[in-house]
Amino acid sequence: MSPRTTAHPYLDHDGPIPFAHRGGAAGPAGENTLAAFRLAVQAGYRYLETDVHATSDGVLLAFHDRRLHRVTDTRGRIRALSAAEIASAKVGDEPIPTMAELLAAFPEARFNIDVKEPNTMAPLADLLRRADALDRVCVSSFSDARLSVVRDLLGPAVCTSAGPREAWRMWRASRRLKPGEQPDPDSLPAVAADCLQLPPALGRIIVVDARLLAAAHAAGLPVHVWTVNDEAEMGRLLDLGVDGIMTDRLDTLKTVLTKRGSWAG
Repeated sequence: MSPRTTAHPYLDHDGPIPFAHRGGAAGPAGENTLAAFRLAVQAGYRYLETDVHATSDGVLLAFHDRRLHRVTDTRGRIRALSAAEIASAKVGDEPIPTMAELLAAFPEARFNIDVKEPNTMAPLADLLRRADALDRVCVSSFSDARLSVVRDLLGPAVCTSAGPREAWRMWRASRRLKPGEQPDPDSLPAVAADCLQLPPALGRIIVVDARLLAAAHAAGLPVHVWTVNDEAEMGRLLDLGVDGIMTDRLDTLKTVLTKRGSWAG
């Protein structure tokens, strides 16, 4: 395949991208709340990572889990409840925000949205069109099938990260490289995504290393790594040349990037 010659506008950033994972899940505000995202934006974060579920009546909520009980005072599965039934649920003192509220509250922010359930795809596509937000959103998912549907619904106007199978194919291709070897772009697998978003490792298997980055960059794909909260690990990944880091610890990542002269929040 030929390397990509133009990046999606979402990826236009000077230096490694700092992502506030769930708004900064280790911060003083509850994860994925308006308060958490507000603190992240005040700290200079422009890229906000979140998750999306749809209620039984199609309202999109910024929430990580399928069920409410881990971080709220309410129980139940989101897709089985209406928006009205969930409206009183609180994360600490904060209600669960809708995706529409987040897009409206932070019009200059860019959102990385993890699609968690099949019933979210059509409502999300409709919302992103209505909000004219396609240029400032990247859609991710742990399901290749869900990503395929999103791409069919929205086309190349929306940025998407690689699904598990796409990422695995790129990682496998990178294993053929010798240390320091630059791959032939035509030897790499075709990937419909605009970027790779990966963990540093899966168990004992190192996922993000110099060979993976060489393969991804030869294909024109930036590499974003999640979820990194350790200062030393942040430094190691930045030394390798990753293009973005998602973190719960906003102060730590900001300090690391600032010391390197790479903070451009």
